[in-house]
Amino acid sequence: MTFTNPVIAGMHPDPSVCRVGDDYYLACSSFEYFPGVPIFHSRDLVGWEQIGNALDRPGQLALPPDTPSSGGVYAPTLRHHDGRFWLITTNVAPGGGTMIFTADDAGGPWSDPIPVPGIGIDPDLAWDDDGNCWCTYAGISQVRLDPTTGRTLDGPHRLWSGGPHALAPEAPHLYRIGDHWYLLIAEGGTERGHAISVARATSPNGPFEPCPANPILTHRGSNLPIQNTGHADLVQGPDGSWWMVLLGVRPGGGTPGWHVLGRETYLVPVTWTDGWPVPGDLVPDMTAPWPVKPPALPPARDDFDDPELHPRWISVRSRPAGSWSTKETPGWLALHARGPSLDNPGVTFVGRRQQHPSCRVRVLLDPGAGRGGLAVRLDERHHYELEAGDGIVRVTARLGSVLHTVTTRPLPAGPLRLRIDVIATPDGHWHPTQGPDELHLGIETADGTFQTLAQLDGRYLSTEVAGGFTGRVIGMFATTGTVLFDWFDYEPIR
Repeated sequence: MTFTNPVIAGMHPDPSVCRVGDDYYLACSSFEYFPGVPIFHSRDLVGWEQIGNALDRPGQLALPPDTPSSGGVYAPTLRHHDGRFWLITTNVAPGGGTMIFTADDAGGPWSDPIPVPGIGIDPDLAWDDDGNCWCTYAGISQVRLDPTTGRTLDGPHRLWSGGPHALAPEAPHLYRIGDHWYLLIAEGGTERGHAISVARATSPNGPFEPCPANPILTHRGSNLPIQNTGHADLVQGPDGSWWMVLLGVRPGGGTPGWHVLGRETYLVPVTWTDGWPVPGDLVPDMTAPWPVKPPALPPARDDFDDPELHPRWISVRSRPAGSWSTKETPGWLALHARGPSLDNPGVTFVGRRQQHPSCRVRVLLDPGAGRGGLAVRLDERHHYELEAGDGIVRVTARLGSVLHTVTTRPLPAGPLRLRIDVIATPDGHWHPTQGPDELHLGIETADGTFQTLAQLDGRYLSTEVAGGFTGRVIGMFATTGTVLFDWFDYEPIR
C-alpha cells in the first residue's frame, strides 16, 4: 500500500513514537506555543490523528512573555512502561527545565510536572530488565534516575558523541534490541547538515561501538526534495518490520531554498544488516507492506460550535481563559485583545499550523468596535496580517525591524470575509532568486469573488530568513476590543 511523506505535515518536529499493542502514539515539539506537545494516535504508522496536547494546563507549561520565539518546549520523548505513558521534555523558557509527565491514557489528562534538575535538552527514557531508568540527553550524557521523583541516582556519564568533530550531537534514543543496546542520535545540526548515527553496546551505559556506516541517514549535499533529515526514533510496524520516524523539511524556490512549513514528521523503512539498522530511501511517495487506510482529513471548516477548541488550535505562549470564548456568542469564537499587535508576545492569537505548500484560508468575522483579523505568523518579527476595524481593512507586513502598511481599504460596518491564498512556486520554475511561494491577501465577497489587496513574497516568512526552529501558523487575532469569528476554513490547493 502506498502513502505520502510527510505522514504528519506542518510544524511537527522531533517526533518520538511508541507502540502499545496495535496502537501507536507520537509526540512532537511545540516551542513557544500553548498548549504544548501535540499527541497523535495511529493504527498503521501512516494515518495520524491528533488526540490532544500533553501540556494543556498553565500549571504544566509556563511560557512567560520574555520566552523568545523558538524557545519553550523542545524534543519530547514518549514511552510506555509498566502500564503507563511517560513523557520527558525540556522547557527552555525562563524558569523552565526538564520535566517528566505521566498518563494512563495518551490523550490525557497528563500529570503535573516532575522536575528533573541538571538534565539538558532532548532527554530520553529507557528501562533495563532490573528496573533501572536511564535518562540520556544531548551531549551525549546519561544519568540513572528515579522517574517518579526526578532524582538523579547516578551520573552524569558521557557516552558517545557521534562522528569525529560532529556538530551538535543530540536527540539520543536508547533501545534494547536483541543482545545489544542501541544508541540512536542526531548530529550535524538541524539544518542542511543534519544526520542520524548509531552505536551499540552490551550495557545501557556503554562502552558504545559506532556503526561503521555512520551516518546511517543524511540528505546533506543532495538535491533530494526532503532535506535536514534527522532526529529519529525507531519502532516496529504492524507486520513486525522496523521503521523510523524522523524530521525533515521541504525547501522551495531558488537559492538557498526556503522552507516555510517548519520541520515535519516523516516515515522510512529500516532493515538490519550485521546487527546494524539500515534505513531505506526517504522519498515523498512510499510503500508500506501492510494495509494502510487513507488518512482521515479534518473538516475544512470549524464553526466554533463546541465549548472547547480542537487540540489543533494553538496560541502564542498562553491562552488565558478571559482571552477567548465560544459561549459568549454561541456559534462564534470571541477573541478579547490583550496586546496591540502581533509584535507583542502577549497578543490574543488562535491559529493552526500551515500544513500544505499551497492552501486557502478564509474567515467570517465581525470586528464590531474592535480590531482583528487573519494572520500568517512565523514569529514576532516576521508576520503578514489582514486587520479589520474602524471601518477599514489593512494589510501589514512585519519584516524584521521593518513594519510596513502595504494597503488600506474602507469597509462598511458588519461581518466580512477575509481570505489568504498561499501559492507555492510550481516545480520547474526554478530561478536563483525565486521565492518559495506567494501570499495573496484580500477580501472575499458573498459570491466567492476574491478581491486581492496585496501579493507578498513568502520567503520573508521562512526559517532561512527569520531563523529559529518553527514554521508558519495561520490564525485569527484581536488587537483592540472584542472580535467575533463565525467560522474558519483551511483547504489545501492542489
